[in-house]
Amino acid sequence: MGFKLFVVAVMVGFVAAAQVSSASTVPAFLWSPGFSSNELKESVNYQIMSPKDLANSVLSQGGWSDLLCSERKNERAVDLAIVFVGRELHSSDVAGNKHVDPSLLNLLKASFTRSNFSMAFPYVATSEEETMENLLVSSFKEACGHGLGVSNVAFSESCAIEGGDFKKLADLHSIHDHLVSRMEQRTKGETDLVVVCHGGFQSPKELDQPFPESESLNEVMSSVEQSGAKYAALYVSDPFKSIHYPGYKELERFLAEDTPKNASASVQVCDEVCKLKSSLLEGVLVAIVLLLILVSGLCCMMGIDTPTRFEAPQDN
Repeated sequence: MGFKLFVVAVMVGFVAAAQVSSASTVPAFLWSPGFSSNELKESVNYQIMSPKDLANSVLSQGGWSDLLCSERKNERAVDLAIVFVGRELHSSDVAGNKHVDPSLLNLLKASFTRSNFSMAFPYVATSEEETMENLLVSSFKEACGHGLGVSNVAFSESCAIEGGDFKKLADLHSIHDHLVSRMEQRTKGETDLVVVCHGGFQSPKELDQPFPESESLNEVMSSVEQSGAKYAALYVSDPFKSIHYPGYKELERFLAEDTPKNASASVQVCDEVCKLKSSLLEGVLVAIVLLLILVSGLCCMMGIDTPTRFEAPQDN
């Protein structure tokens, strides 16, 4: 009953605040099946926050400071902290946009409603200068003070994260292998951080078509559960940094081929003959304008009925 009320509260809040939210805000969801930092099991923060504020809320309210910060030396109850950055959802989409993949929304709803601890952030402002994943990781480092205190950090190659000697994961299969191998190598009390960004994952059935975001998220979470790791997950959307647009492949190809080199080669330069012709053309246009003015003036003067001579006044 509590989960149902929580879902209703989340959806009502999305619909009520959609009128005042900006089109550049995105949703974020935090959940963990077996980890909770406080007595509050379910919460929704309707404030419009920056990615840095989101990172601070995840660390403080979500309890990730016990998982990621180096100052926390106690035995950690979570083996894996995973961040999934999507490319589809806006804040208004969660309220029931028919253009959004319903399977993605159902997967997210099922994930955070079935967990022991869950938080929702409907309105997270995006940045036009940096990617969401880079802002989150840098904010985690800044908030922790002395960098991330995790034993291993890895991210998918589709993520744009600056700095740090992190391990790169090429595809979903590499992510699965990494999670399984880390469960075998990880010592008790250690926590890993994995950042996965949707994009660049090819479907095994249709090689020309990318993986839908719902399938990518489902594959990642299935790999996490199959590894047997105790985890805490954060989903956040960043649609404004989407690079691949499946519906506009011809436009992408045109933009990729339209390089400055090809553009400069097609530019025509006006030489001496071109300049002479342009000057003559300008002179002809000016002459035509003057001729029209002259003809108009003559026509006006001919239309004036002025007598040629005047009669002398008669004497009385």
